[in-house]
Amino acid sequence: MHGGGGGGGFVAQIAEFIREGGPAMYINILFLAVALAIIIERFVQLFFRFNVNATTFMTQIEKLILTNNLERAVKLCNSAPNAALPRVVKSGLSRANRGTVAVASALEEAIMEITPYLTKRVQSLWSLANIATLTGLIGTVFGLIGAFKAVAVAAPDQRQTVLTKSLAEAMNNTAFGLTIAVVCIVMHLILSGFSKKLLDDVEFNALRLENLLARRAQGELNAAEAPGARPAGQ
Repeated sequence: MHGGGGGGGFVAQIAEFIREGGPAMYINILFLAVALAIIIERFVQLFFRFNVNATTFMTQIEKLILTNNLERAVKLCNSAPNAALPRVVKSGLSRANRGTVAVASALEEAIMEITPYLTKRVQSLWSLANIATLTGLIGTVFGLIGAFKAVAVAAPDQRQTVLTKSLAEAMNNTAFGLTIAVVCIVMHLILSGFSKKLLDDVEFNALRLENLLARRAQGELNAAEAPGARPAGQ
């Protein structure tokens, strides 16, 4: 019973907090909804859809290249078609028999293609933080204007009520706008940092793949280099 009442009381307090804040609060609720949608979408995409264990994946790819099993390496990439690194690696493997220049061009093109998917909409969180802060400030200014009017023109018996309402509007807008801004900034730091890590992993491992395929093309690699492989002639 107490748990249900406490939950209902909390919801009622939130509703009262928003109601006291006036029109600017509802505008910031819209910005908060947009920010949460971006955060959830980017979190799912970056941490699950585009992500893959780069170390494990590249170890398997390297073993397959050392055994000259490029077809199986491509199939391994196809097992995670949405992940950023497998998509880039697959583009390089598909040009492996066309020379090092073709491989380098394919990898560069694939990186340029995948980069917008890793970085899009993250920067907008910073803009939403600024907008929410300014919207909250506008609500604060309107609340303070109401407070000054209460002191200047309200009837003595109503002055305290109007002043309290106006100050509540001002402070609620300030608190709400800053809260949204903090959430957006923190999530911007987390998501932008992780997207940069993914992109760095892709670029580093693309260079590794390019060098590995170049050595293969020059005949410097053979099956004997692969872990567990038997030397030629045995």
